Amino acid sequence: MKTIIRIGLKALALFVVFNLAFALTRPVPSLGRLSLYNSVFPGRQRLPWGENAARDYNFTLNNLDAMFASHEIARAKPADEYRVVLIGDSSTWGFLLRPEDTLAAKLNARNLATADGRPMRFYNIGYPDFSLTKDALLLSRAMRYQPDLVVWLVTLRSFPIAAQSHALTQANSQEAQSIAPAVPITTSTRSSNLESARRDLADLVRLQLYGVMWAATGIDQYIPATYEPLQRDFDNDDSFFNLKQPLSEDDLALDVLAAGKRIAGTVPLLVVNEPIFVSDGRNSDIRYNFFYPRWAYDQYRVLMLRQAATQGWRYVDLWNAVPPGEFTNSAVHLSPTGSQVLADQLAVELVR
Repeated sequence: MKTIIRIGLKALALFVVFNLAFALTRPVPSLGRLSLYNSVFPGRQRLPWGENAARDYNFTLNNLDAMFASHEIARAKPADEYRVVLIGDSSTWGFLLRPEDTLAAKLNARNLATADGRPMRFYNIGYPDFSLTKDALLLSRAMRYQPDLVVWLVTLRSFPIAAQSHALTQANSQEAQSIAPAVPITTSTRSSNLESARRDLADLVRLQLYGVMWAATGIDQYIPATYEPLQRDFDNDDSFFNLKQPLSEDDLALDVLAAGKRIAGTVPLLVVNEPIFVSDGRNSDIRYNFFYPRWAYDQYRVLMLRQAATQGWRYVDLWNAVPPGEFTNSAVHLSPTGSQVLADQLAVELVR
């Protein structure tokens, strides 16, 4: 481990010197494409995101180039690989899961292959939090890495118009707005170009620095021994994003899904309604869980089936595929066993 850290620090020092010189002659956004990952350090199995950098050996940044350059998907694609990218929210990313327990890792462990014998390799491009536009933004970048199939895991929480502004879409508002022109995207307040450039450069260097610890430990998220479990009892409240019954197509950013299909182009796209926790606690006849009143979620499922048929989407509804006991701290976050159950269910769809 000491050898890895020593080599990593030396490489990092050279990286910083090189990039400081590079910044004098090239635009700062281009710096994100330069990375020690997938060369000095192994590529990360999921996009960088973290709440406590010192414990996670990871942190959140908004430079899409740097995020993807640190990911294992940036490696050269093997000639025989059938590359599958998984897009989605924090459940797909794997909140409270080790890298080997995420959906992508569980699918990779199954050693699936196509009918013509090509090995399927799954890449985790999920990212917290809920926003279809954020997902489509990441999908747009992921298409640069030659996927053969896109699996987009969605849930109702990502569909309301009010949910579309996300830290990533705000920081990359021009690109996000081009994906879904009809969806209002809030633009983040940026400081001066010089200050912004310094911050972006500092983030890039920090990302390389945490690569040393990622390489040495394989840790990219601190998982506490205990956490606040999800809510099982609810008030007598059937509200959802200030929307009224009946839920209509105009309430949801369905055009972003259509935009995702256009982004994928000729690459097949499978849309999956991901599993949710179904409570049997107080007022569970009104709400399935903290996120969803029954009326909104039931009507969403009907709308999704209708849209899939109308738009010709390949769609599968796995909303109740995981037992209630396999959810952790939210209505969509899965335990390792829950992740395995979902992988088993999804594998059936993938090899049809």
